[in-house]
Amino acid sequence: MNRTKFLEQFIIGLPMAELHLHIEGTLEPELVFKIAERNQIKIKYNSSQELRRAYKFNNLQDFLNLYYEIVSVLKTEQDFYDMTIAYLRKAHSQNILHTEIFFDPQTHTSRGIAFSTVIRGVHRALREGRKKMGISTKLIMCFLRHLDEKVAIKSLKQALKYRPWIVAIGLDSSEVGCPPSKFKRVFCLARQAGFLTVAHAGEEGPAEYIWEALKLLQVSRIDHGNSALDDKKLIKELVKRQVPLTLCPLSNLALRVVKKLTEHPLKIMMQKGLLVTINSDDPAYLGGYLKENYLAVQKALNLDFKDIYQLAKNSFLASFLDAEQKNEMIKKLDDYVKHAI
Repeated sequence: MNRTKFLEQFIIGLPMAELHLHIEGTLEPELVFKIAERNQIKIKYNSSQELRRAYKFNNLQDFLNLYYEIVSVLKTEQDFYDMTIAYLRKAHSQNILHTEIFFDPQTHTSRGIAFSTVIRGVHRALREGRKKMGISTKLIMCFLRHLDEKVAIKSLKQALKYRPWIVAIGLDSSEVGCPPSKFKRVFCLARQAGFLTVAHAGEEGPAEYIWEALKLLQVSRIDHGNSALDDKKLIKELVKRQVPLTLCPLSNLALRVVKKLTEHPLKIMMQKGLLVTINSDDPAYLGGYLKENYLAVQKALNLDFKDIYQLAKNSFLASFLDAEQKNEMIKKLDDYVKHAI
């Protein structure tokens, strides 16, 4: 078997974790139409094929405009369950052992959907995914950064009722012009309530936004973090503290963060000692799920066997699993590698 074929098959069977996944971003066009029909909602596209053809974006905001339009079909607890269980089935088929999922309650509460409706539907699916598929999961609630911090504080208060279901608080949506510093107070309140914190930073925003996320929001992970390479001092800090970066290569390509996948910073970041992981972000819209990201990056950046293994190991090391759970999953990874070589 030649090297290319071996690495492809190795990746396909590789156990891994996914740490940067927006559950609303897994809503495939076929399910959009099914839910829209069930809820008697008319959308402006005539078919799933036509909707899929609309997935051409010039930047993050282009994507978000369509994203917020499409998720408006979600109304009932069953809708959120159906969306989440569909992703878990896909994750299971890709040998994802553990996934840490973002959800955006403000996207739904702003249009009259109860917070409880959203989280109960998602949580029911996560519980079933663990029971029937053995998938370990953790839930991260994100604030929409284009909204006011007062709205975020309201969402945080709603989340307290479901504290056992939510491991961390995150920050997503439009980055440019919405620095992490805008949310310093609400992240402080979240930490006081016992939540871990993460934040999208350095996708389209500058390295300074990553500094703000570290210093002001005191995050455990940086989601994206591409622009970290623009600041040598920041690189040293990230390496020293081993702060994980949850990179999303196919998303970066689809949203023009990089012009070509061969220009993606992942390999350079690995060479500099940064703790990086591969993730799919919004896979229904942005080019593919986790395995598709691994396969595309391996080819584009000519990653070798050791690189791929390290990225999979990083996915567990960077997770919010406890030490024993991490070791368990890394053992499964190591057992797979022994039989693969």
